[in-house]
Amino acid sequence: MTLLPIVSSDEPFATLATGEDPATPSKGTYCFVSLGCPKNLIDSEKMLGSLALDGYVLVSEPAGADFVIVNTCGFIESSRQESKAVIREMLDLKRQNKTRGVIVAGCLPERLGGPQLQAELPGIDGIVGVFAREEITKVADRLFGASEEQRIIFRPAPVKALDDSARLRITPRHFAYLKISEGCDRTCTFCAIPKMRGKHATKPIEMVIAEARELAADGVRELNIVAQDTTYYGMDLYGQVRLVELLRELEQVEGIDWIRLMYLYPINFTDDLIDQIAGSSKIIPYLDMPLQHVSDGVLKRMQRRVNRRQTVELVHKLRERIPNVVLRTTFITGFPGETEAQFEELCEFVEETRFERMGVFTYSLEPGTPAVKLDGHLPEDVKEARRNRLMELQQNIAFEFGDSLVGYELDVLIDDRVDDETWVGRSFADAPEIDGAVYVKGTDLATGTFLPVQIEARQDYDLVGSVVVVEESVGEQH
Repeated sequence: MTLLPIVSSDEPFATLATGEDPATPSKGTYCFVSLGCPKNLIDSEKMLGSLALDGYVLVSEPAGADFVIVNTCGFIESSRQESKAVIREMLDLKRQNKTRGVIVAGCLPERLGGPQLQAELPGIDGIVGVFAREEITKVADRLFGASEEQRIIFRPAPVKALDDSARLRITPRHFAYLKISEGCDRTCTFCAIPKMRGKHATKPIEMVIAEARELAADGVRELNIVAQDTTYYGMDLYGQVRLVELLRELEQVEGIDWIRLMYLYPINFTDDLIDQIAGSSKIIPYLDMPLQHVSDGVLKRMQRRVNRRQTVELVHKLRERIPNVVLRTTFITGFPGETEAQFEELCEFVEETRFERMGVFTYSLEPGTPAVKLDGHLPEDVKEARRNRLMELQQNIAFEFGDSLVGYELDVLIDDRVDDETWVGRSFADAPEIDGAVYVKGTDLATGTFLPVQIEARQDYDLVGSVVVVEESVGEQH
């Protein structure tokens, strides 16, 4: 659980992306807990912005706050359990009269429904669905007004993408997430996201660019592009994929140095897109492309609409045409019907392909998804054993990649200070809060700056280096 910090004028983070300083008289204090993925984090930032402009004051401790908001994740069973545990913790504070109310927002209400959530966790004072985030202040107002009206608000999935401007950002000032679409049109049999977040809705190019400029004006230097299906961008709105055109426009936004692409589905990964990435000075060669599996039999049961041959060809093309490309992916072990031979095929593929970054999840049985009805569900210990074996393979690959960077000079974006002589940052190969870090030895460095760093060692998944001192040229002596 991560409690958001107190918003104050001298903090380098948690600022309204508009640059506005809310001057509305205080209506009350609240604590906010944000769980889940970067897309959820953007929803949190949007709600925080609305609450700040409406006069509510964010505090960093739930005990003593007038109310608490928990923006939940409902993706898989483990994330739902985490969300429920946080809600129970907040409800305990309410029973101890340490807070007046608890509001639950986000994907868990969408997944379970308001009545079921209230039955399972009695005492919740307000429920706000994913697409009712704009009305968070109404729920807060009614909580203070002791009215039962409008304490539960759900809205249908939008036909048009939501506007994410005027956020109160909780990432460090120099990087931000930029959501370019809502929902998903894929029908992967294991996934409940379309049920929670609706069909794919592209955010118009001009709206994305306006948000990017707003973020750049607020100090953002790294944009992390997120969506549920990034390569599908534009299909519903323009009748064709328009990610290349969007990227060309984003590259023109002044102040942005890095553009990082996340959640790239292997379908619609066109040659034009590859050329755009390869020839760009701002789109870094880091591609997050969740593949989930490689065996044709498993992919078909997952309904991924891509096969092994297409996957191998795409990976080869990316390696061949994008210099220094770093590939990140995720896989699922123990999907219903996955045989030992199919799992071995996945292991061999990982060893051959050598993804620089990789995550592995065990299959989670999600009620309401088509995979529930498939035969061949595997015991949890088999799923876990396969996950552990795949991660052991990946650990060696990741360590070898880290070793290969020792001795090289990399541009590092400084994220934070560890102590007077050590700072922590990231290279192009490291996405925020997902991958490793680069620990930099130096003094008087500044967060949000890019520095040349000589990589001297690897420590597990992280790197260690020193700032390269550029000597000034000395003029001719007379």
